[in-house]
This record gives sequence, C-alpha cells and structure tokens, in this order.
Amino acid sequence: MIDASAMELTEKVVAINRVSKTVKGGRIMKFAALVVVGDGNGTVGFGIGKSGEVPDAIRKGIEDAKKNLVKIALKGTTIPHEIIGAFGAGRVLMKPAAPGTGVIAGGPVRAVIEVAGIKDIRTKSLRSNNPCNVVRATINGLASCTTAKEVAEKRGKSVKEILG
Repeated sequence: MIDASAMELTEKVVAINRVSKTVKGGRIMKFAALVVVGDGNGTVGFGIGKSGEVPDAIRKGIEDAKKNLVKIALKGTTIPHEIIGAFGAGRVLMKPAAPGTGVIAGGPVRAVIEVAGIKDIRTKSLRSNNPCNVVRATINGLASCTTAKEVAEKRGKSVKEILG
C-alpha cells in the first residue's frame, strides 16, 4: 500500500446510490457514494462510503479510497500494453493510444483514468455496467499492466531483447 498522507490527491465522485429501508414508521433513506482518488501521476484508488447524508457518504468514501491506493505502470501519457481488466461481471478493455488521442472512455472508467493521470487511452466497457464493478475492473486491469523493464528483469534478458 501507498502512504496517502504525503501526496496531493484529486477526488472524483463516480456514483451516488440512494437506498431505502421500509420500517414500521415509514421509509429510511441512506446513501452510498463511490469515489475514486488519484495523484495524476500513476497512483489511483477507490472507496465506498455509506451514510444517511450525501456529504458524509462522500467523505467516508474518500477516506476509504485513500486506504486502497495502487501504483500503475505508465508509458509516457498512456499505458504500456493492451489489457482487459475484470472484476465480477465487469470487464474493461483498455488500449494504449498515440499522443494527442485523449481519453476515450465513458462514465466510471473515465473517472479512474483521469485521476490516475493517463492522457491518451482508448477503452470499452464490456458486459456489466454496474459502476462499482466497472471501477474495480479498471483498477485491476491498470494494476496488472507491466512495463518492458519489469518483463526483462523477470526473464533475465535486456529491454532491447524484449522489444526486438
């Protein structure tokens, strides 16, 4: 895990879900907020906060996200290679893009990509559109990206041999 206290993090609310519980006296409304945080330089995390009030739920979500930060591999302004991130029924296809392409992503994926600091990427959300599963799938995919240097070290070769 990464220490969140030393770095400046940007936060983005992805989804706010209203949940109601029916009791003898009527309905009780509560809120769940899905929040992503990142430093814009390859560190990203997400959290879920639940409370009776929206601002409290968001605050709790941010605190939870700061506890779950992961470092992702970047290659300039994009990702090192194509990958499909998965969590539950959520699948997210992510492809590196040339400089100047911008972020081609929708909804929850875009929020994660922007706070992570990726400037050029093409993505497609497959199967589930549940924001929580899509965010987790995106972060899992980004966290499992490896650089050419890491692959070279693992195989005991030079970076030049790996890239051809």
